[in-house]
Amino acid sequence: MAVTKQIVMDALTRVGMPDGGDLISRDLIRAVQVQGNAVQFVIEAPTPELAAKMEPVRAAAEAAVRSLEAVGDVRVALTAHGPAKKPAAPPSLKIGGHPKPQDGPTKPTGVKRILAIGSGKGGVGKSTVSSNLAVALAKQGRKVGLLDADIYGPSQPRMMGVNKRPASPDGKTIIPLHAHGVTLMSIGFMMEEGKAVVWRGPMLMGALQQMLGQVEWGELDILLVDLPPGTGDVQLTLCTKSELSGAIVVSTPQDVALIDARKALDMFATLKTPVLGLIENMSMFVCPDCGSEHQIFGQGGVTAEAEKMGIPLLGALPIDLETRLAGDGGTPVAVGDGPMAQAYARIADGLIKGGMA
Repeated sequence: MAVTKQIVMDALTRVGMPDGGDLISRDLIRAVQVQGNAVQFVIEAPTPELAAKMEPVRAAAEAAVRSLEAVGDVRVALTAHGPAKKPAAPPSLKIGGHPKPQDGPTKPTGVKRILAIGSGKGGVGKSTVSSNLAVALAKQGRKVGLLDADIYGPSQPRMMGVNKRPASPDGKTIIPLHAHGVTLMSIGFMMEEGKAVVWRGPMLMGALQQMLGQVEWGELDILLVDLPPGTGDVQLTLCTKSELSGAIVVSTPQDVALIDARKALDMFATLKTPVLGLIENMSMFVCPDCGSEHQIFGQGGVTAEAEKMGIPLLGALPIDLETRLAGDGGTPVAVGDGPMAQAYARIADGLIKGGMA
């Protein structure tokens, strides 16, 4: 009767282990080969320590197979799993630190335009506008990046529905994340959620320099930079250390917001950054029950300011529950096809036709 692999395996079921079971039930047999009347196989012990005690088992296995009819030569090797290798630790990537000297304004390789989106004060919906405008531009075929430069209050991870740490193959290069057709980077990806960023100005400037220069942005038609509110270190660094194509200022119609929006406009003028236009956010509220319009924050303030300053009004966006719910849920309203998505699409279309995106 010819020797087969199954006959060999059946014989090994009769070779018991000192701590219970047999070679087959414990799944310790590897690489069984039968060539004519010659048989060879490997016994793989779970650990090197156990293998050192298994020579009697190896000898018993050899004898069991040798006793089979028509078996001549038998070779049995005894081996063991080595200790599991610990996976290599990912390269250490630190964000924040004093900025490195540079010869002049720079722009990430492959990025055609950098457009800053700012506001004179917080609470006017600048980050909401930034995320939705990025998505609207991407839907119209543009290659879009979005940099969340609001170091103290990064909100793009929540609004874009992404919150994991970017990879770094060498501890220097940063691989950005992607969502809704947009390439993303935010300091929020690098920090534990809810943990405050307590940095002085030089660290803010260093972090911005890293997120602009070390991120593999790839080929982009436009990189939108969601600035923090106000006229501080981040704005100064971006305008003086990067090749900005221009800026957009977001404001609500109310007088208090417009006072601060004028300061933002003056800052961009002082830093010789062209303002491409104003966006009036929360321009009105449309009652979902009766359809009537309510100017909660005043009426036409940004429109009048744009006319006064000779700056284009890029769009007027109503205050809208769907927009808030979509942002909190991680899927910007511009992803859909409703009235708000169409409003952002019109602003995006205007930027593209004007050669600004």
